[in-house]
Amino acid sequence: MDVEPTPAHRTAEVESTKAMIDRVEAQFDTKPERLIGDTAYGTAPMLAWMVEEKDIEPHVPVWDKTERKNDSFSSNDFRWNEEAEEYRCPAGNVLRSEWRAFKNERSHVTKANTIIFRSRQTDCATCPVKAKCCPNTAFRKIARSVHEAARDAARRIAATPAYQRCRHKRKKIEMLFAHLKRILKLDRLRLRGMSGATDEFKLAAAVQNLRRLAKFSSQGPPVKG
Repeated sequence: MDVEPTPAHRTAEVESTKAMIDRVEAQFDTKPERLIGDTAYGTAPMLAWMVEEKDIEPHVPVWDKTERKNDSFSSNDFRWNEEAEEYRCPAGNVLRSEWRAFKNERSHVTKANTIIFRSRQTDCATCPVKAKCCPNTAFRKIARSVHEAARDAARRIAATPAYQRCRHKRKKIEMLFAHLKRILKLDRLRLRGMSGATDEFKLAAAVQNLRRLAKFSSQGPPVKG
């Protein structure tokens, strides 16, 4: 229903997806129920845009750099308490964004759009599992994204059978790009600049749609049993 070429850059690809979804919704008054993609579309801002702004189910892996490569606890081992706005570590100790009241209220939001939750040093000093939690620091801290609710929604979807079916359907979409190169011979662009690339890809997409339309038309109406 839409096409837009971009440079080979993750941010540009994500922004083009937003632009195409907005254009289709504005022109045809429709939008997808779910979006399937790779980890590039699993960033916190993109997930928040899908879940909170567009009400689209994100069937994409969550971009997560909090997983630790060693045997120590990752942030997923800590339990989040929404009402108290705090974490509980595996040993039951609390991690909070602030441990004392400030005269002027603070947002605690960093430049990376995260909120840092810290444990008390006294709790960690006597904790029996400190060696598996924060062996090289005096206390444990967790950076929670301001869009963590959308990230949690994507994680819940990833655990469903529908997610696995969507991941399989993604292969059919990827096949269209292979057809562009192998059948339509679009292995290189002839026109210069993004405007030229846009013209070529729009023509190629129109050809693909006409091929599919011709295929469906040749099959005729379904036979009633």
